[in-house]
Amino acid sequence: MKKSRILIGAMVIAITGFFTIAADHIDAPSVAGGSSDITDIYGFQGQNSDNIVFVANVQGLISPANTSTAAFDENVMIEFNIDNDGDAIEDLVIQATARDGKMYFFGPTAPSQAGLNSTIVTTATTNSVDITDYGTNAIIESNNGMRFFAGPRDDPFFMDFVRYTQIVTPGDDDGDGMEEGAFLPSGTGNGFASDTFAGTNVLSIVVELPKTLVGSGDSVNIWVESKRKQ
Repeated sequence: MKKSRILIGAMVIAITGFFTIAADHIDAPSVAGGSSDITDIYGFQGQNSDNIVFVANVQGLISPANTSTAAFDENVMIEFNIDNDGDAIEDLVIQATARDGKMYFFGPTAPSQAGLNSTIVTTATTNSVDITDYGTNAIIESNNGMRFFAGPRDDPFFMDFVRYTQIVTPGDDDGDGMEEGAFLPSGTGNGFASDTFAGTNVLSIVVELPKTLVGSGDSVNIWVESKRKQ
């Protein structure tokens, strides 16, 4: 499998207690709006404080009307990369790939090779979960101390792209005599209040696992790749 795209950079996650996010909703033309497009990755401590949770969201800006027909691409593998010694090279991977209504997970395990190309490590611990249909209760599978979910979710990311654009490219765009990039008093009509992603959905892949399975240090680096079968 060759890499289709890499999310921007890596996240450094403290093993003890944390919540962190990396986001990239707008991508290069080769993947924007496609089935391999990663919108966000999240890492946080589980409700069980001995566990860590990784989330990869793909195929952003799905309307409610289109969510019931949205599907994971069976030719795309999502790979969580874990660097636990600080050298920015993956020491462990968790691979997720969809097939016939299920999401299959392999790992965490050492990758067959580091870098842009990957093969599914079929000799690793394998788990699966039925992909949850839109509008139904979440299906969560538990096995070997790990928990798994795959299916549509409301996009949790909040961003006002209109105001962001006005900040990075200031000017009086609406003719109200005010530079749009200026900071405004709270409560005015021009404040930051509009969520660009409100009412849209994503397809989520979630894996929760014991912290002991990702390393013994104080922190890990993680990044997520989508890789298309060649």
